[in-house]
Amino acid sequence: MESESIVYGNIRDWPSDSAAESRLRRLLNRQVLDALPTGDAWPFLGREMFSCCQQPGSGLYQTQVIHFGASYQTIEYEWKLWVAEFEALLKRLYWASAVVHLETELNGTHTFRWEAESESGLHSPQDGALRVRCAWEREGGLRG
Repeated sequence: MESESIVYGNIRDWPSDSAAESRLRRLLNRQVLDALPTGDAWPFLGREMFSCCQQPGSGLYQTQVIHFGASYQTIEYEWKLWVAEFEALLKRLYWASAVVHLETELNGTHTFRWEAESESGLHSPQDGALRVRCAWEREGGLRG
């Protein structure tokens, strides 16, 4: 049996003083997620792996949190491609920070963090470059 890798994390928006602006950002983020591939095609990022609360009072207070997770067959060998697709997704979303955890059977856990570089602390679609900070957590394998 091949090694399994687990990828999970979240993308956080930034609260706005304007309820209408917050609703618009949530709607646009949802539209981007809904446009991801689905079905039998094997994309690195698929629609089914993402979820978020849409309505205040049902898991949404002020900040939209988009959570995601998936299992892969040894994704660490194609990790640069996965990150490139994830960053392409981030460029199309409104967000302030993102965290990705990669758990591998052989190499332990890696944590990757993206933070918006703009003065507002919020990334808008098509803003400039992304910044990533990687932290290595060596906790052994999933089965070990």
